[in-house]
Amino acid sequence: MTHFFKFHAIAMNCQPAKNSVTRFLEYIFFSNYFYGICAVGLSIEATLQQKIPNKSFAYFVLIFLVTVLYYAYPYIRKSLSQTNNPRTNWYTRNYNLMRWNQIAITVILLSSALLFLKQYERTLTHLPINKWLLLLIFPVVAGSYYGLNFLFGNYNLRKIGWLKPFVIGFTWAGLVTIYPVVFYDITNDLEYQFSWVGELLFLKNFMFVSLLCIMFDIKDYSADYIARLKTFVVKLGLRKTISYLLLPLSVVGLVSFVFMPRQINFASPKFC
Repeated sequence: MTHFFKFHAIAMNCQPAKNSVTRFLEYIFFSNYFYGICAVGLSIEATLQQKIPNKSFAYFVLIFLVTVLYYAYPYIRKSLSQTNNPRTNWYTRNYNLMRWNQIAITVILLSSALLFLKQYERTLTHLPINKWLLLLIFPVVAGSYYGLNFLFGNYNLRKIGWLKPFVIGFTWAGLVTIYPVVFYDITNDLEYQFSWVGELLFLKNFMFVSLLCIMFDIKDYSADYIARLKTFVVKLGLRKTISYLLLPLSVVGLVSFVFMPRQINFASPKFC
């Protein structure tokens, strides 16, 4: 999965399309389909590791569509002008295509939500408060990242630079770790139970995505500095961000990856 994110970083800085292969790669990465693929991959991983027999193809399609819709939202709210950002310029050239793409995805998601509510109405009306919190907390945090204008005006969590990576990491961890279990429990009329494995996987995904976001903030240092957005790299500098934040958290993650499987009966990782 890490190699895919590296490939994405390279593609984000590629030159304008010169052939059909390049145009195809631009479409996959710039339209956020790659993010959708990553969300599905992490969801399948968490489902297997938590031993949840969730084989619903439709569920993973919806996870894919939700991710694509969410990440394209800021680019299709209005027509964009030409900048030095290749992704922004791609959306400017393909604005109408992506706008209709978002409309189609929204219709599919709303229709799916209505069908889900109708089919599991009895189960949903008897959900305990803790499960409702699990269902709602992640969409609320995700919405607050872009800003809920009808509640907070122009305020959004993106303006808190140091908090940005953890908001994204928290949302991703909930989407790919908690939601597959909650979906399975609702569709099978089961009570959600917190598990040691699930909590570890949530923390693992939370840390993994948060670290990736901090690394992307390094790439965006100049723009964030000009915008006075106090990300970790703007506040600490590149050297301190790497030495005091990225490296220690990476070591903790590596130690967990090596030793935690023994505690939860997973196969121990093997290194070539």
